[in-house]
Amino acid sequence: MKRSFQINMPKVETFDRDFVVSQATEVFHDKGYNATSMQDLVDATGLNRSSIYNSFGCKLSLFIDCLEAYQNKYQKKTSNVLLDAKNPANAIELLFHMYKSDMLNDKNDRGCMITNCKSEMANHDKKITSFLNLNQKNTLEFLEDLVERGQQEKHINTNKSAKEYAMYLFSSLQGFRMTGILVQNEKQLDGIIKTILQTLI
Repeated sequence: MKRSFQINMPKVETFDRDFVVSQATEVFHDKGYNATSMQDLVDATGLNRSSIYNSFGCKLSLFIDCLEAYQNKYQKKTSNVLLDAKNPANAIELLFHMYKSDMLNDKNDRGCMITNCKSEMANHDKKITSFLNLNQKNTLEFLEDLVERGQQEKHINTNKSAKEYAMYLFSSLQGFRMTGILVQNEKQLDGIIKTILQTLI
């Protein structure tokens, strides 16, 4: 008796994965994770439910892909800011102004997707908590390095350690982005930035 053998070929995606993630990111950013339905994602991406499940595993996995894409976008924007900076202190100032510009152009008042995720889902899922912890760790290390170099170049005072100032700036950035959801007055936002930076001088 002949046995038939079936070869399982790898699944080939017939769509632009980056485009799908981009479209899904817009939905999650607008509505948050819990308020986003699978039908919302079907409508936004043009994929049917089975294609979404087959390609991304589940709604949560797709959401994490979207968070990572959003994170990567801001990492690239931050890198561009650093290229224009005169010194580490100026880099921190430009970073705040970059976020201010995004906030003023955010006509839907959505705020930061990662900060929103922290408010909605921190400690609700291990994968989300892991992503948020790693994002925070990397951001703090980045800020600490900037402050440390600024202190060495005497652009930033040494009243606090680089680690302490990094945590201060991290908290200030998150608060600043949350404030920008309701405050759309550029003069007021500039005042907040000036007050935050005065601590470092």
